Amino acid sequence: MTPPLPPRAAGKRALVTGAAGGLGAASARMLARYGAKVFLTDIDAQSVAAVAAQINQECGGTVAWSATQDVRDEATWERTLADAAEAMGGLSVLVNNAGIGSLGGVERIELKEWHRVMGVNLDSIMLGCKHAMPYLRDAQPASIVNISSLAAFKIDPDYTAYNTSKAAVAALTKSVAMDCTRQKIDVRCNSIHPAFIRTGIVQPFFDKLGEEEATRKLVRGIPMHRLGEPDDVAYAVLYLASDESRYVTAAELVIDGGARAV
Repeated sequence: MTPPLPPRAAGKRALVTGAAGGLGAASARMLARYGAKVFLTDIDAQSVAAVAAQINQECGGTVAWSATQDVRDEATWERTLADAAEAMGGLSVLVNNAGIGSLGGVERIELKEWHRVMGVNLDSIMLGCKHAMPYLRDAQPASIVNISSLAAFKIDPDYTAYNTSKAAVAALTKSVAMDCTRQKIDVRCNSIHPAFIRTGIVQPFFDKLGEEEATRKLVRGIPMHRLGEPDDVAYAVLYLASDESRYVTAAELVIDGGARAV
């Protein structure tokens, strides 16, 4: 059990998708360390349950739960949100983290692959925002954090579907944020845009080129000349989930070592 940290997220009850590893697991751990209850979901039931168990062990009590979720399925979203609210006593934070990569220019990508990427990276976020809103409205001040990517702004033509899905997440985030302000409800919605982070998404590059060569190529366009770490993003999630960001909505928080500036 780790020593208690400042309760920056005390009282927050967060659902985090894609939490079996990478940014989702790091974000759930970060929120729990700073006082939140967390409900982790992933399509990988065994791995997400293990992460929840590790969080409970670290925090010395039951602050984390897990469930299997295909984020593309609307009925599963409704059931998962109800289960999360029951387990945690409500829901005040939604972290839409689940996402997949895809390779292929517009002439090479198959329609089936396009739909697969849009289903996981975009449709899931719309469904999450839609069905979480009644819970968040009841738990104001509340927050939605959507994990997008630097690829929303810096386009690589070999990642047509991925680029498009992440740009759409940025637009969807603003739409949800403005809808909440129009309704005069205290539910904020912001997007986070990481560059390359040391998670499973870069592992294929390491496997193919070796870690040293892969890192050299991945950081060529990053002025800080290094990959990001999962906690670099998790700290941003913590800020946007907490009441520290009460005046922040429709924002794009870029975490990229300066890459967008060049």
